[in-house]
Amino acid sequence: MERVFTPLDCLLPAGNLKFCLLILNQPFDRGHFHCLWSKAALRACADGGANRLYHITEGSQDRAIELQKAAVVPWSFLPDYISGDFDSIQPEVKAYYKAKGCELIETMDQDFTDFTKCLQILQKKIEEKGLQIDLIVTLGGLGGRFDQTMASVETLFHATNITPFPVIVIQESSLIYLLQPGKHKLQVNTGLEGSWCGLIPIGSSCDSVTTTGLRWNLANQVLKFGTLVSTSNTYDNSGTVTIKTDKPLLWTMAIKL
Repeated sequence: MERVFTPLDCLLPAGNLKFCLLILNQPFDRGHFHCLWSKAALRACADGGANRLYHITEGSQDRAIELQKAAVVPWSFLPDYISGDFDSIQPEVKAYYKAKGCELIETMDQDFTDFTKCLQILQKKIEEKGLQIDLIVTLGGLGGRFDQTMASVETLFHATNITPFPVIVIQESSLIYLLQPGKHKLQVNTGLEGSWCGLIPIGSSCDSVTTTGLRWNLANQVLKFGTLVSTSNTYDNSGTVTIKTDKPLLWTMAIKL
């Protein structure tokens, strides 16, 4: 069965995909934030992600004035819950959201990252509320420390056992999405796509990858570190990329800011 997906649909004001939003503790671009926040069916922060939300909304007086001028009240930016071991959230931020009535869920398990644990809770919330969604969008997770970036990638592997929904991670001009074995059709014609894209065999080598719609396509080729990795690729202007892979394969693409 071919999986059809438009990775950047969630960034379109008139996009059709329904999603939940998860915010991590890394800087994110304001340009797409309002669209994602306003459209999300459920919104969550993983530990220090609450700091990022606070400082881009309530925590900034200038930002609050800007929101008021736009007829958007600052207190509309309240997450449905904040989870984590709370070693990163600032005390004043935690106190602020607690006073506003946000649910605070402490998760002390150190075998999983706050991202993974927040995703586990999110899936339970989706089920409890009976939400009809198409994907989960994560803001942050691709900048700063390399080990934390790799932890975000690892969470995408965990996600296959946590939620049936695709999970994408967005930060600034980059997006990642873990393709499962099989056939995929990615629509890349929203107008928000940047110039580059790539296919990264993380976790294990991919013994057979075939693509169409790329400038440099693959024909039943092996993707493996030390052999071949498809980076700095681009599109052939058809607006559609097809990928057939025998193993999990990380898709990454540029986003216009």
